[in-house]
Amino acid sequence: MKLRQNSNVSTKHKLSGTLRGWLPFLVADIESLKETLDKATKDNPFVQIKSGNEVSESSQKSKSRQPKEGSLKNSVSNEIESMSTHKESLYDVLTKQIVAPLFPTEKSKKIAYMVIDNINPKGYFDGDMKNIAKDLNEDVEVVNKIRLRFQYLEPSGVGAIDLLESFLFQLNELDIKDDVYKTASQMIKDFENLELYQKDLHFDEALKVIRKCKNPPAISYLNDVVQIIPDIYINNIEEKIEVKLNETYYPDIVIDLGGVDDKFDFVKEKVKEAKSLIDALELRKETLMKVALMLVEYQYEFFQGGSIKPMKLDDLAGELDRHHSTISRAVSNKFISCNRGVFPIKSFFAVAMGEDKDISNSEIKTFIVELIKNENRLKPLSDSKIVIEVEKKYDIKLGRRTVTKYRSQAGISSSSERKKLYSFT
Repeated sequence: MKLRQNSNVSTKHKLSGTLRGWLPFLVADIESLKETLDKATKDNPFVQIKSGNEVSESSQKSKSRQPKEGSLKNSVSNEIESMSTHKESLYDVLTKQIVAPLFPTEKSKKIAYMVIDNINPKGYFDGDMKNIAKDLNEDVEVVNKIRLRFQYLEPSGVGAIDLLESFLFQLNELDIKDDVYKTASQMIKDFENLELYQKDLHFDEALKVIRKCKNPPAISYLNDVVQIIPDIYINNIEEKIEVKLNETYYPDIVIDLGGVDDKFDFVKEKVKEAKSLIDALELRKETLMKVALMLVEYQYEFFQGGSIKPMKLDDLAGELDRHHSTISRAVSNKFISCNRGVFPIKSFFAVAMGEDKDISNSEIKTFIVELIKNENRLKPLSDSKIVIEVEKKYDIKLGRRTVTKYRSQAGISSSSERKKLYSFT
């Protein structure tokens, strides 16, 4: 055990210098890891990248005379196959549409990709445009201008900041008469006073059009069960928490000189590159394992059935002695499988609510969603009433604007809008 620890320390120092050059392998999700490695080795004739499937299959063949272990390998291989076959995700569909003429420049594409990163599973944009503008060194107006182009993408309504804007986006895609479009547009913009339009000549037809709009805009993707390949397994086994990497799906890097003399400078250089690649892959595993162990330490109660506790990326970066941006990239598009389900690693980073309160904004958001889910449809809860319920439940002070923000992020309309929507169903 001692030797293993010393080896890890040595590896850490060895890898620290290569982190910047091999950051793409840390950032890549487990499904695209082989593709990323293939690109990095395309000019190296002495390296072969085998996918996790190939590694499992070759292992199975070499163990063919041992039925029990062969059976296990076959089970793992089948699991990988079932996990890796799934329908295109919302984000894959959106990314493919970031092309000219809507997004003709590199700048417009860069902003569009950032917008996609801030679209929630329901299809609503829930990011902070000021922060995005700051990160990209652009004006907020420019970022919003690019976001508004999403009204011409599929699924219709995606990228809107709330229900009403989504309806307006969807309205543009419908084949309706100009007069009906005008009335429907006015009704959506003035949704609080919908009854004022009942005498409009096109009211009934416009109302039918509005009822056809999807809420949320990405509802068809929510209804599909998408298999996700987790990077880490965290499970409770006999009252103990076990943490392990999903190494079964990791590609294998094979160096094969094919009889070529390794004394040549060209060969030496290519072998050195290949070994650096192996080091980078080990760094990825090491970093994710450290992240997992820290999550168990910080979020122990969650893995025991409790709530997510306040935790910042900076906490993790400090503990791992890495830069904030490195840790942010390392956990992006990575998932954890535990007894409670499969979760994005980023979902564990929640902000604390109130002074000296061990309550996360994630917990508050969940409570608000549940409140609205079970509300009286004849008297939907206003944001002010939700504030009262939250303060009563958690004994904290919370502003109405904060509740409005969390409600909007969840893709839930205001109480007056919900009341009208309830009347349609």
